[in-house]
Amino acid sequence: MRVKKMDRPNSGIRCVVNTCEYYMHGDHCSAEMIEVQPPNARDTQETDCVTFTPKS
Repeated sequence: MRVKKMDRPNSGIRCVVNTCEYYMHGDHCSAEMIEVQPPNARDTQETDCVTFTPKS
């Protein structure tokens, strides 16, 4: 999944994964949208941010 990178933070999304292409200083996310999976997760350890892209 490739998502458009915005030049400003996406309000309402907090991200602390500073190795992600969409990470912005201050724990903000610059992804236009995010996707979290899987559909039947039962707790946070079972979830995965599909939008994550390693910084180049």
